[in-house]
Amino acid sequence: MSIQDVIKKQVVGNRVVLYMKGSPDSPQCGFSANAVQILRACGASELFTVNVLENPEIRQGIKEYANWPTIPQLYVNGEFVGGSDIMAEMFKSGELKTLIEKTTA
Repeated sequence: MSIQDVIKKQVVGNRVVLYMKGSPDSPQCGFSANAVQILRACGASELFTVNVLENPEIRQGIKEYANWPTIPQLYVNGEFVGGSDIMAEMFKSGELKTLIEKTTA
């Protein structure tokens, strides 16, 4: 199984997926910490996270998967949402909370 297949399985097999540096309880960068805070504030209870620092192949592969150069990356219902800045904008507008609530309903 290629790394792209592994990533696709993670993204499609979980409702809310966050590729981040570290873990939700111990984020290893400010952007990842911010992403976790936003998702918690949106009520994301079924959050599947992947620590890209533990696997260099996934760390590079996820950038290629979405053609997005930075981490964290958020996927909801198999679709790429964006990184920390996009998450923050969507949170402020209420759009992200609505999207998260639709996945857990």
